[in-house]
Amino acid sequence: MDTRVDITDHYAFQKPGDSKRAVLILNVNPLAPTHADEFRSDAVYETLIDTDGDALPEIAFRYRFTPKQGDKQFATVTRAELDGKLEDGHLHGKEKTLVEQAPVSFGSNAIVTKGHEDVKFFAGFRSDPFFFDLFGFLAGFKFTGADFFIDKNVFGIALELRSRLLGKNPKIGVWVRTLVPMTMQPDHLTQADQMGRPAINTVFNHGGEKNIFNLTQPADQRTTQNGDGKTYLESFEATLQSFGYSSGDAQNIAEILLPDVLTFDYSSSEGFLNGRQLRDDVIDIELNLVTNGQVKTDMVGPHSDYLSDFPFLGNPHV
Repeated sequence: MDTRVDITDHYAFQKPGDSKRAVLILNVNPLAPTHADEFRSDAVYETLIDTDGDALPEIAFRYRFTPKQGDKQFATVTRAELDGKLEDGHLHGKEKTLVEQAPVSFGSNAIVTKGHEDVKFFAGFRSDPFFFDLFGFLAGFKFTGADFFIDKNVFGIALELRSRLLGKNPKIGVWVRTLVPMTMQPDHLTQADQMGRPAINTVFNHGGEKNIFNLTQPADQRTTQNGDGKTYLESFEATLQSFGYSSGDAQNIAEILLPDVLTFDYSSSEGFLNGRQLRDDVIDIELNLVTNGQVKTDMVGPHSDYLSDFPFLGNPHV
């Protein structure tokens, strides 16, 4: 995958100290700037909001970028109220501009742009906030507490906004995705990557299953076949049963995990499973759940470089 549209993580949380504002963060470009030092200008980066629990989006926040020229690149942010289903990669609806010509930060300083509707926006080079013993996971849960991401960077997109822009109902679903032009149809966008809850695709899917999952809309994930003759719901249930869950419990948990959407009550300051804050130890929570308590921790904790104010992502390692 083009690393510029390869999603690493996303976050949604109530702004600390202000119960009427929320923060949305979308990170891409793992190991930045090794493979890419810009946002893709012909791509659309999106945060999708489900306001009624049907795993279909009613609101989309879209981030688009100009081509990078020298050391300069600029972003536009819009909010769209959608009028129907996702169709062939397109989301239709009334779109309103929130931020225009916001400069991308390529250095250590975070350039914050104020926009319409009292929003704040940031895009640029940042420290990777994720913490995880990746090699221990790949070795079959043999964790040593070595944080693979402690010195890594990403390209981050952060939006601070009044919570009412997320919809009237504070209990929402949030996921993110990237769209790129099709090779032979450049005017037609197709989904390149998506993410709901952290690490779900990493833990439950393997090989080509991951790619199919990335292209399957959340509302369809339970019934879509994963390429191995099973639906994703059946595959998730089998994984959970391998850790000792009964058939009934495995089904109940799988139906919570699918659709893969991050649930968020923006009236609450609680963290994961309510939204996701930068310091939330999502890996420990999910390991304990998936393995039926057999694995409780990867022995890695939060980073110490998160900023205390917007955009909250730490300064990049340079």
